[in-house]
Amino acid sequence: MANHSIQNLSRATKRAILMTVDTLLIPVSLYCAFALRYGTATPWDLIGESSILFVVITLWGGGIIWLLRLHRIKLNAFDTHSMSNIGVAALILAGSAMIVSYLLNLSAPRSVPVLLGLFFCLFAVVVRVGGLGLMRWLAERGGNRKAVAIYGAGAAGIQLAAALRQAAEARPMFFVDDNPNLHGLVVAGLRVYGPDNLDSLIGPRGIEQILLAVPSMTKERRDEVLQTLSGNDVEVRVLPSYVELMSGAGLVESLRTVAPDQLLGRDKVALDTPEIAKTYAGRVVMVTGAGGSIGSELCRQLLDCNPARIILFEQGEFQLYSIDQELQAEAKLTGIPVVARLGSVTNKARVAGVIAEEGVEIILHAAAYKHVPLVEENELEGARNNVLGTKVVAEAAAAAKLERFILVSTDKAVRPTNIMGATKRMAELVVQDTQTRNHDTKFAMVRFGNVLGSSGSVLPLFQKQIARGGPVTVTHKDVTRFFMTIPEAARLVLLAGAYATGSDVFVLDMGEPQKIVDIAERMITLSGRKVKDPVTGVGDIEIKVTGLRPGEKLYEELLIDDDSLLTTPHAKILRAQEAMLSQVEVASMIRELEGSIDKADTDRLRRLIERRVDGYHVQQVEVS
Repeated sequence: MANHSIQNLSRATKRAILMTVDTLLIPVSLYCAFALRYGTATPWDLIGESSILFVVITLWGGGIIWLLRLHRIKLNAFDTHSMSNIGVAALILAGSAMIVSYLLNLSAPRSVPVLLGLFFCLFAVVVRVGGLGLMRWLAERGGNRKAVAIYGAGAAGIQLAAALRQAAEARPMFFVDDNPNLHGLVVAGLRVYGPDNLDSLIGPRGIEQILLAVPSMTKERRDEVLQTLSGNDVEVRVLPSYVELMSGAGLVESLRTVAPDQLLGRDKVALDTPEIAKTYAGRVVMVTGAGGSIGSELCRQLLDCNPARIILFEQGEFQLYSIDQELQAEAKLTGIPVVARLGSVTNKARVAGVIAEEGVEIILHAAAYKHVPLVEENELEGARNNVLGTKVVAEAAAAAKLERFILVSTDKAVRPTNIMGATKRMAELVVQDTQTRNHDTKFAMVRFGNVLGSSGSVLPLFQKQIARGGPVTVTHKDVTRFFMTIPEAARLVLLAGAYATGSDVFVLDMGEPQKIVDIAERMITLSGRKVKDPVTGVGDIEIKVTGLRPGEKLYEELLIDDDSLLTTPHAKILRAQEAMLSQVEVASMIRELEGSIDKADTDRLRRLIERRVDGYHVQQVEVS
């Protein structure tokens, strides 16, 4: 309570108190100087006429303190610079006492001014150190500060410890450092321990949080340390890097943001191969859906492939504007023209017109409606965009005899349980059929799982929920997904273009599928929070099971036929050869689809999907 009242004093009040104390130290210091010089605690009879110094020097000294702004020195920011200011004030006081003694012809010993300066300097420092110690003692007695350990006893850790000592929320208890030369030492008032001692210290010291304060640490080493620290039952937070600090990010705002690759549960796949640059160098490449998560990343990576020109094709005005503005600066540096074109993939004339006008040679078709619940409720528009849109672009590519056409597909197209996945499988069938009737263009499809960081993925959703304090919502405790990062997904599309021979379905070896609930737990932990125990209520963020959404599948697959896999020049990329419909069957499917859309007949569309999409079924799963 005492500390709380001290902290709540106004700044002006604190300065007034310090100004008064410093001014009172002047006559006290002068008295001590005379007492030491004369060797008595009652030097009044020996001082005589020199007693006028008490009045003159005290008044003059008050002005010096004001001019040197000693009263503005914050106790919890007391450092060598502050001590030097006090030293300057002491020298001026000593010099002033000498001058006044000479001018007034006083009989004060010549050593008294020197002793005055020394005593004032000593007392001023002691008062500040004592005041700071008192405030810390009162704060610790309050018992409401979180006990924390600081990992890293370097410059950043020392500064963090100093900052925390003046904070009302946390109290640093000790340092942890990898350097064995520091173990057992006391740095900035805190003992330094090795990482091996951490387990035995957390409980007895009541540690609630570990702060990683090594901004210069490499990403690989930081991830390794975080993995080790996450085994302890405490929060782990990361001090921002020097780059983040230079950019102006605050400590609170810069608390660790989970990188997508940390959630993969596998090593990132290296997809950098010479074939990519060779395939796209000097070509005019059009990316449909260029404003989306995958489309925009494709455009960024294409800039490194030295194409002749990149055509951004997008129906969303704002999305097109955003990616165009982002790429133009880099495009000027590389000398690669970037052209923005508004239009829908379902507009045959517009698509054909842009291809002809810009001399397109390769199309990367990423435009699609991909949000499962939205497409489930808007199935006719989903089918129009995903199936008919793909047909329009593929046939335009074939008519123009382009070099390559690559469809961005999804693992939800395999034995789908939702309209989105079914329409993407139908789009694959359309592309396969188009290849059978056209041999000048190489058609291929790329199928991958959930893309972490994309607009519809769990990563941005979970991050928002964690930032709000929870709960983090999971539709079912047993839902599993394959995951990859946006750069991996875009690179896989570009590689598919390089490896395409015709009617190929490319998939990436993404390891084992992961439970969404495990991803949620990992995100909460890596964000520096703790998962709330549903029984005890201990923890920060609750994970709440909400039930499967319409059309949502418990698990996803990448292949319709697991025995259809063929290798490619890249060990982690596989080529699938899957069954396809005949030209007559595809033509019939398209006519029926167009009829369903023209008549706005959703039941007719769903019956068509059941007949034509192999493995389509509506999955019924109880909430668990």
